[in-house]
Amino acid sequence: MNRKGAQRKLAAILSADVAGYSRLVEADEEGTVARLKIILTQKIEPGVTGHGGRIVKTSGDGLLAEFPSIVDAMRCALAMQDAVGEANAGIPAERHILFRIGVNLGDVLAEKDDIHGEGVNVAARLQQLAEIGGICVSRAVREQIGNRLPIAFRDGGEQTVKNIQQPIHVFHLAPAAGQGATAAPPSLAEADSSKPTIAVLPFVNMSGDSEQEFFADGLTEDIITELSRFRELFVISRTSTFKFKGKSVTVQDAAKELGVQYVVEGSVRKSGNRVRVTVQLIEAENGRHLWAERYDRQLEDIFAIQDEMTSAIVAILPGRVEAATRERVKRKQPDNLAAYECVLAGKILHHRSTKEDNAAALKLLERAIELDPNYAHAHAWRACTLGQAWIKGYITDRDFVWNEMIAELQAALAIADDDSDVHRILAAVHLTVHDFGKAVYHQDRALALNPNDDLIVVQQGEILTWLGRPLEGIEWVRKAMRLNPYHPQRFWNHLGRAYFVARRYAEAIEAIKHIGAPDQTYHAFLAACLARAGDPAAAREQAAAVMKLDPSFTIQGTLATLHYRNEDDREHHRESLLAAGFPA
Repeated sequence: MNRKGAQRKLAAILSADVAGYSRLVEADEEGTVARLKIILTQKIEPGVTGHGGRIVKTSGDGLLAEFPSIVDAMRCALAMQDAVGEANAGIPAERHILFRIGVNLGDVLAEKDDIHGEGVNVAARLQQLAEIGGICVSRAVREQIGNRLPIAFRDGGEQTVKNIQQPIHVFHLAPAAGQGATAAPPSLAEADSSKPTIAVLPFVNMSGDSEQEFFADGLTEDIITELSRFRELFVISRTSTFKFKGKSVTVQDAAKELGVQYVVEGSVRKSGNRVRVTVQLIEAENGRHLWAERYDRQLEDIFAIQDEMTSAIVAILPGRVEAATRERVKRKQPDNLAAYECVLAGKILHHRSTKEDNAAALKLLERAIELDPNYAHAHAWRACTLGQAWIKGYITDRDFVWNEMIAELQAALAIADDDSDVHRILAAVHLTVHDFGKAVYHQDRALALNPNDDLIVVQQGEILTWLGRPLEGIEWVRKAMRLNPYHPQRFWNHLGRAYFVARRYAEAIEAIKHIGAPDQTYHAFLAACLARAGDPAAAREQAAAVMKLDPSFTIQGTLATLHYRNEDDREHHRESLLAAGFPA
């Protein structure tokens, strides 16, 4: 029977404790306790939080943590063993603090700030079965991880453990991965070659101030962690890249050894009360610099600066990598495209929003699914493209399109419930059919999984605007623009709409005029804003441009493509178009 107020849920559980803790304390109580406290507070606790988890409880020599994502739980377990390995450097072997870690995916009973149940009990038993310095996982974890992480498992068979009725099938990480070092980095042929591969080399401390070393290392680690949230990138682990720390090595040599297409490198320089960080993205094959930026900040709050710079850098990098990859895709024949490249080309066609491009995009996305049936992004983008066809009537059999779209959404979610971009697309599709509850749910999930993705951030502003909360929408759109100064032009459209719904017409007009390739939608929206701003002549000029492009344009037809939840906002838009001179 459930306890009063408790709630059942599925969670990824991590249980860890120090091997031989009693022996260590007996030999050096004060030293052991002090070193363990440093490891827990400076390495492990921030690592759990940084991977989206929370520490449920700690004991003298261990901890219990939960995560919404099993991939994040495993990344955290690996990072924990790495951090502990570094903390033992230079210390005699007999005084090493070493953890055993167990990871399980199971049902738990959440009560206030605690969790109970068999899922927790199994995690504790897995921790006891783990090798010293190793990680032991259940079959459920092994199956969910699949090939998502560059780690190797060793089958430990079925084990009978105390207070668990059924035997547990366990898996151990291969010794190289379980002793504080991840498996050797895959080569391009061994990794998922359909995805761009990227390594972040340790940022160089150029200050001559050894105290700034932690800032440079922390910035590098944070960038690696946040980039790993982008599932369309294959990001090399910290352990693999930090072996280049302090060494003189060319970008090409590092990239060749790590097996990556792109390399990020940077430097940190402190002068007085200011810190300057430079960062650049390099295409390894030819040494071409794809992007570079310099950040200058006051050293008032070093950790706030680190967070700010991490967000700014991480928001830009994936877009720069995708742009470079897009250039390579243009040079390839369609028949030779890998699954990721098919999706990338399909996205480009989808954004053109014509019937012909929509059909071509669907063919490419279908090919991506043929190449990789378990590719969540391909299913999600096919759903998005089908949604575009459904809204605009590109395909006559609307029931067929609708059913296909729903099937693709379900497939994407089943494959990758912890993929932020899948949830972003799900939110967008549900918004187009005015299912605001599901749109908000998936948008919130996307934002929680990856708060540094500018596309997710701008969509938060867009959805809030449609929900009738434009002032909040303005702030989110502007945040996305700050995160990524290279943002697409459509961000200006989202900002303009937010200002329009907020009845701030002059600012709406200013935002819309940033759009460089005016189309029918642009002219119609600008006409509505001008009419409200008290410039009827300019509004009618824009309306005439629309009617020239599409003589069949009507207000009713336009309103059918908009997603206002509040009838007042819809009526406001209708009256604005009427004032501009459009036919009802």
